[in-house]
Amino acid sequence: MLDYLQKIGRSLMLPVSVLVVASLFMGTGYAIDANALQGSSNVLATFLVQAGLVVINNLPLLFALGISMGIAEDNNGAAALSGAVSFLMITTLLSPEILSGITGQAIDQVNPAFKAINNVFIGIISGVLAGEMYNRFHNVKLPQWLGFFSGKRAVPIVTAALSALLAVILLFLWPTVYGGLVAFGTGIANLGDIGAGIYGITNKLMIPFGLHHAVNNVFWFDTIGINDIGNFWSSQGEPGVTGRYLAGFFPIMMFGLPGAALAMYKNARPENRASVASLLIAGSVAAFVTGITEPLEFSFMFAAPALYAVHACLTGLSLFICSALHATLGFSFSAGLIDMALSWRMPMANNQWMILVLGLVMFVIYFFLFDFLIRRFDFKTPGREAVSEADQTASNTAKASSQTGDKYQVMAENIYQGLGGKDNLEIVSNCATRLRLQLKDSNAIDEAKIKATGVPGLRKVNEHNLQIVVGTDVQFVADELKEILETDKSRDKN
Repeated sequence: MLDYLQKIGRSLMLPVSVLVVASLFMGTGYAIDANALQGSSNVLATFLVQAGLVVINNLPLLFALGISMGIAEDNNGAAALSGAVSFLMITTLLSPEILSGITGQAIDQVNPAFKAINNVFIGIISGVLAGEMYNRFHNVKLPQWLGFFSGKRAVPIVTAALSALLAVILLFLWPTVYGGLVAFGTGIANLGDIGAGIYGITNKLMIPFGLHHAVNNVFWFDTIGINDIGNFWSSQGEPGVTGRYLAGFFPIMMFGLPGAALAMYKNARPENRASVASLLIAGSVAAFVTGITEPLEFSFMFAAPALYAVHACLTGLSLFICSALHATLGFSFSAGLIDMALSWRMPMANNQWMILVLGLVMFVIYFFLFDFLIRRFDFKTPGREAVSEADQTASNTAKASSQTGDKYQVMAENIYQGLGGKDNLEIVSNCATRLRLQLKDSNAIDEAKIKATGVPGLRKVNEHNLQIVVGTDVQFVADELKEILETDKSRDKN
């Protein structure tokens, strides 16, 4: 179950990445004219903001498309088409207008839950259904007289039929499900500033399991009506309140984690500092500019779990303080400099300078607290461990290889060898920053060889699943790794 939820979380990254386009359009539009949606006479500003709203207003459908492709074995477009069919089938059949005609009730008497049926949660369900139907039926062979509908053409048909059946089930189930989601989100929201802090802690604690997206959906999107991202960028809500589940991440991602990186560099062994510096600098730049924090977080997450617990608590504290100060900014992808610049002049942005001040404070807190804890408890953060002769040999080999070929190809080749090659590696996939690998035996890998490629960290999920944190270039490494695996397997067949 955990692996499957991680697969859904990975699939969410494709539709979420489209939000960057929306923020670019809307941030630029509002930079031109802060009243772009309130009868502005500036045609360009109005045009750009409306272009961004196209993405924001259609997120549920985009989720259905992206998740269905992500779950499909070969990411085929037929799965995405099926995802769209499933989403449209469910949301149309369960719309208040259709239900009113079916049940004979007036529209205003239809259960209010169905007024919110067009949401991200249904998009996720539709995407999962369509992706699984693709995996099950894309190779189906029908009798010759039905041959036209064999293979991938069968997938949307099967998906549509099952979606209609699912709509009937949801007719009875959705009010209860929706009520539960509302109760959960409302319980946190009713706690106000404290609730924002609890959410921040929960978000970070879910990252090691890859389940943070499931928590984020409740607060960031229109699953139960909170819709912090959508409301912030569409300028609907209350200044100083809308964005409370977003703003507190900026001080942590842009300032806090780089402070932790400086502490880890300071405490690295002198002979290791040169190699550790490249990892920590790259991770800090990624965190500050883009808000991608996993390279830094995974560098100490499993080496020093207590430090990660401190990091989670500080994240909760940051969200609590920003919420209490009514300091709000928004992001579309993550809380880095790019999103900060794009959201700075948005109508829902409030007390922005306080976020920068808190960021500087968090840098100091992270540096001194991590520095003290690393020394006090001798946590084995990057560079603190002694380098064995085997590790040094593997590192030297990786460095020598990287000078003779494409860096992604060389990195993939060394990781491939460290994984045990085709005899151990079965499936390669990736999310925004991690390789997600299915192995015959995750204990049969050569960790020293993999780490020598410069990856920030790796995690054994279970006996058959391994995650390797690469960074924002992970897709290029994953593509090379897939090609190497497919080439090796094809040689065996020949």
